[in-house]
Amino acid sequence: MEYHNPVLLKESVDGLNIKPDGVYVDVTFGGGGHSREILKRLGEHGKLFAFDQDTDALQNKIEDPRFTLINENFRFLKRFLRFYGVKKVDGILGDFGVSSHQFNEAERGFSTRFNAKLDMRMDQSNSLSAYQVINEYDEEQLKSLFYQYADLKNAPKLARIIVSERKNKPIENSEDLNELLKPHLFKGKENKILAQIYQAIRIEVNQEIEVLKEFLLQTEDLVEKNGRISLISYHSLEDRLVKRYIRSGLFEGEPEKDFYGNISVPFKKVGGLIVPSKQEISENNRARSAKLRIAKKL
Repeated sequence: MEYHNPVLLKESVDGLNIKPDGVYVDVTFGGGGHSREILKRLGEHGKLFAFDQDTDALQNKIEDPRFTLINENFRFLKRFLRFYGVKKVDGILGDFGVSSHQFNEAERGFSTRFNAKLDMRMDQSNSLSAYQVINEYDEEQLKSLFYQYADLKNAPKLARIIVSERKNKPIENSEDLNELLKPHLFKGKENKILAQIYQAIRIEVNQEIEVLKEFLLQTEDLVEKNGRISLISYHSLEDRLVKRYIRSGLFEGEPEKDFYGNISVPFKKVGGLIVPSKQEISENNRARSAKLRIAKKL
């Protein structure tokens, strides 16, 4: 099964500062590239737990006594680690977004390139799909979605067109949606804007922003003192949440200061923002928008 080359592989795993006998978590297993690199650096007493909600990823399971793959959404990180008797870990790696495998499987409906039923569920057991979002959300909900997750100035117009069209017949597949919206997109930028629209729908279907927030808030309790988080984001919404959480332990507003003006935060950033080299981007197009942030538990 074809999965993407892991993005920022060396940099993200280096960022964990791995101890051979440590306990680590890869919350986005996918094709297992990051997990394999972590296992290379662990000794015989080290442990690696990996999460992936997509059942397709189970076919990439690594046969290694130090490795456990958990077929769950990483929003349930603490709950499932506790099931395995793990209360603290030495590091967590996350590579968010959609895998190349998910994009390339036409029937999953993630890509604008194929005609497929509107789906976009990372977890195939979820009830909410892209079909429901496009055919059942009201105009205000769709407008908000396109503003918030795709930053589209013409969000009201696009929402209006979708609601009007579906009164005649349901919008069943990606071809229906593309043909409906393309005439109303900026000439020469249709494919780029369609990709943004698909991203917005995908974020909604998979509750990606809520999931990321829930996950980040769990890291404070889970990560040992001096342990690391190494997190790769692909769009500005995700990166902003990661950056703010590392800086202040919050997603919005400012943290409270003590009498001396000091703030209490769970993590301290390690180094600056890391982005892929030109060579990595030329070899792996998926890397072009990747941003890696690393932090140490205080």
